[in-house]
Amino acid sequence: MSQLKFALIVLVAILAYSLSRWLFQRKIVKTLTEEQFKAGYRKAQLIDVREPNEFDAGHILGARNIPLSQMKMRLKEIRPDKPVYLYCQSGVRSGRAAQFLYRRGYKDLSHLKGGFKNWTGKVKTKK
Repeated sequence: MSQLKFALIVLVAILAYSLSRWLFQRKIVKTLTEEQFKAGYRKAQLIDVREPNEFDAGHILGARNIPLSQMKMRLKEIRPDKPVYLYCQSGVRSGRAAQFLYRRGYKDLSHLKGGFKNWTGKVKTKK
């Protein structure tokens, strides 16, 4: 019986942590539909946080590739005084990138709902 209690406590703790992270992310980053994203990304810093091989396979026209794994080292490439539009393959990494940037003083953060896999706009690929 005590193992069951322990498992339930661990499960509740994991769910509480996940819920708190989700609520925090909703507070700090705007999740935009493709239409909303298209309307504003040309006036912002458009950053693809996927890895270089994913970026080379196809990316939104005008995007810069700053992978989440390199964001700490390349932070100076992102201006804190301009809006930042982030995207990744599905929306998970861009949410993490937004949390990372928020903790370092970036406030105008948006990311693409559903990520690049749902993008129907212009795409550039490396040949």
